[in-house]
Amino acid sequence: MVTRVPPPSAQPRSRMRILLASGAAALALAAGSIVPGMPLGAAPQQAQAADNAKTTLTVAVAQSVDSLSPFLAQRLMSTSVHRLMYDFLTNYDPKDNHTVPGLATKWEPSADKLTWTYTIRSNSKWSDGQQTTAEDAAWTFNKMMTDEGAATANGSFVANFKKVTAPSPEKLVIELKQPQATMAALDVPIVPKHVWEKVGDFSKFNNDTKFPIVGNGPYILTDYKVDQYVKLKANKSFWRGAPKFDELVFKTYKDQDAAVAALRKGEVSFVAGAPALTPAQAASLKGDKNIKVNEGPGRRFFALATNPGAQTKDGKKFGDGNKALLDQKVRQALFLSIDRKTIIDKVFQGHAVEGQGYIPPRFSDYFWQPSDSQKLSYDPDRAAKLLDQAGYKLKGDQRVGKDGKPLDLRILCHATDPNDKAIGKYLKEWWGKLGIGLKVDCRDDVSVPWYAGEYDLAFDGWSVNPDPDFVLGIHTCSALPAKAKESAATDNFICDKTYDELYKKQLAEYDPAKRADIVKQMESWMYDSGYMNIIAYPNAVEAYRTDQIKSITTMPEAAGNIYGQDGYWSWWSAVPAAADGKNGSDADSGGSSTGVVIGILVAVVVVAGGGFLLARRRRSTAEERE
Repeated sequence: MVTRVPPPSAQPRSRMRILLASGAAALALAAGSIVPGMPLGAAPQQAQAADNAKTTLTVAVAQSVDSLSPFLAQRLMSTSVHRLMYDFLTNYDPKDNHTVPGLATKWEPSADKLTWTYTIRSNSKWSDGQQTTAEDAAWTFNKMMTDEGAATANGSFVANFKKVTAPSPEKLVIELKQPQATMAALDVPIVPKHVWEKVGDFSKFNNDTKFPIVGNGPYILTDYKVDQYVKLKANKSFWRGAPKFDELVFKTYKDQDAAVAALRKGEVSFVAGAPALTPAQAASLKGDKNIKVNEGPGRRFFALATNPGAQTKDGKKFGDGNKALLDQKVRQALFLSIDRKTIIDKVFQGHAVEGQGYIPPRFSDYFWQPSDSQKLSYDPDRAAKLLDQAGYKLKGDQRVGKDGKPLDLRILCHATDPNDKAIGKYLKEWWGKLGIGLKVDCRDDVSVPWYAGEYDLAFDGWSVNPDPDFVLGIHTCSALPAKAKESAATDNFICDKTYDELYKKQLAEYDPAKRADIVKQMESWMYDSGYMNIIAYPNAVEAYRTDQIKSITTMPEAAGNIYGQDGYWSWWSAVPAAADGKNGSDADSGGSSTGVVIGILVAVVVVAGGGFLLARRRRSTAEERE
């Protein structure tokens, strides 16, 4: 899953879906077989306070849940919760992001790579006591293949599937139409067939009518209140071992200063920000007793997305996007008049890296940079010339089209993200100097106008998965909605034959270097098109109380994030501060081999050998897709 901050999810600024930077997965595929090692770590012991009281980890978040249905959810908040509720076939090691067993203990392709056989573990049970089997996985994939509603969030993963069967409780077989390089990276939550086969309309069922919700992940969802909280309890029967905190609560704060204040008072254990703490918030917390600020290189990008003309899969146009943006010259002119360095220095105050290609530098194998002649650097004079060439001449202090109408634009802004608002002010000033009017439209939920195509530009962002396929797929023609104004996999209605052909090529390419080259060609096309302008790669800046959380795993371990990981490692590994080894557990006693004690403000770095991204979406806040 990917998660985004749409124009979703990651991804909206929110839609969120493995090739490793090292190419380990692809090399193994090419070799014809992947047989992962043993599960990470021994089963952790359940942490307990001295008086045997329940231990609770409360996480302050800015983003709301868009749906508790894994078939519909696109926001990072939602997909992060689903990683806790349901097991996936595979997972990613937090140290270096290589593939490790999940619900599947091993997987191997046929010689022609068109048939994949997965061995499903025998020690996984649903929280209602029933055994998890290959039939659950087969049913999940088949439902996505045959029901358009069930394919809303993750349909791209199964588009190339020909047939999925479960010959036995421990054997899952997937037949493909053509080779697919992402078969060790199917980031799809597997759901219990005996529960979900009773669902009627998958496009409307939000999985929020009966609690506790049956799952087989490290936590079981027990309660949920819209825009208030999500409550989960530790799954004592989880095959990898029970989490050390008895309860995990995600509490929604629309006012992030209030969330920071709650952290100071000890009312919450952790603050994620919206999607990150602002420089001022982080600075204010650094000197506080019992509070640690964690900062690592970002796994997401912050961008501007243009509306290229909303349309359905069958080509029906809808929405009211400004037709001026159908001209590549106009789109490029807008981006040439954005001073990224000023945004990095003044808005992010150094807690971000200047944007270039679609994939953040943290994932070096897929990171792309434009050539000097291709680069759309800050150049207002060149922007003015492009606008003149496009037929938008200055008349007084306004750009006017051939129809005599002034060039006035709207940009969708996430009301909970202070970066959107701050950058919106700069854009209004910079574009105003060119004679372009701009209305910054900040909303608590931008998804309604976004899906309706009723916007000109939008602040966008996605967290990217280790394998970039998902975030690449949201710009294909197949991701467009079937009907106008419906939720769909598309990010901002891009549909282009050249891009689609490149997407198909990268999906079928098993050689890591060749596939990376194709992905970079896609990034180059995206950059030149002017449909997406990557402004920055923000750092993950978050904080937690050391008197409540003794240790917790970051991803990557050396310098990574805690919230919104591509996995469940942070919340599964977290050790209550009360645990001391005498009456429960400590950072290393019987715990995850990946546990890390965080206490350092990590410097801003770009991991040269990385290879993992996270991403997904709808569009209500700044960090939407997983």
